[in-house]
Amino acid sequence: MAVKALLYGIGRPAHGHSVSKLLQRIAEEGFDVPNEVMAAAKALDKCYIPTRYPNAWSEGSPHEYYTEGDGRKAIEDAKKILNWVREAWGLLKEEGKSGTQ
Repeated sequence: MAVKALLYGIGRPAHGHSVSKLLQRIAEEGFDVPNEVMAAAKALDKCYIPTRYPNAWSEGSPHEYYTEGDGRKAIEDAKKILNWVREAWGLLKEEGKSGTQ
């Protein structure tokens, strides 16, 4: 949602669930999206379907395939993305201030 909010904030549509695709659209608008942020987004994208649907795996349910470590890694990846979005908003605010002086 933070990445979508940034897209909306710069006047661009934000559709879809792939965080990495949304970040690519932000990069196309001239933002520098660091490789580590994009890698974190791609890692989270891989979790989207199989963690939500009980029939995503041919046998068993998602809780049988994901560990506490996987969850902790996903949280760290999400934090990287959120921190980058905060920084991007900060840069936009600074540009707005300098543009009005």
